[in-house]
Amino acid sequence: MRTGRLEAFSDGVLAIIITIMVLEIETPKAPTLHALGESSTSLLTYLLSFVYVGIYWNNHHHMFQLCDRINGAVLWANLNLLFWLSLYPFTTKWMDQTDLARTPVIVYGINLLLAAIAYYVLQQTILRAEGEDSLLRQAIGRDLKGKLSPVIYLLGILLCFVDPILGIIPFVVVAVMWLVPDRRLEGFIAERGLAD
Repeated sequence: MRTGRLEAFSDGVLAIIITIMVLEIETPKAPTLHALGESSTSLLTYLLSFVYVGIYWNNHHHMFQLCDRINGAVLWANLNLLFWLSLYPFTTKWMDQTDLARTPVIVYGINLLLAAIAYYVLQQTILRAEGEDSLLRQAIGRDLKGKLSPVIYLLGILLCFVDPILGIIPFVVVAVMWLVPDRRLEGFIAERGLAD
């Protein structure tokens, strides 16, 4: 089965997620810079979640450039990833509306962790579908960033019990770590002339 429909569906879901998140941003109550400053938490939480959706979109795109065939298991693994990503607007809004209270920030961290696990499951499902000669397997190598990210999310979740702001720092660190699309995949794609 070709990957085109799966990619188009995923792109559409991610676009809807971003649209929902932007519609959930609290607008300032007055036309002043002071009022804009009061809604800065809303803008910053939106920015963090937007960056995460962008990271997943970028890496999802690159991963499927290296994928020749998919099966039903890949479709379900992809839906699992989209499910966890579709919760970003909810967890982002809850975190924002409660001014970064402990429980919402922990739930946000758990959402980030479960999306990362779902991405890993999708990647592994693709590797099983593609077999030992998979281009994706060759491109990802040891996948240090992929293995380190869940550990950093867990650290952030634990730090929330000390202070929610401390918990957010590891979430930002992972976002910065992944902000640049995975160079292993980009380099592998460019090297073999596989770019769209």
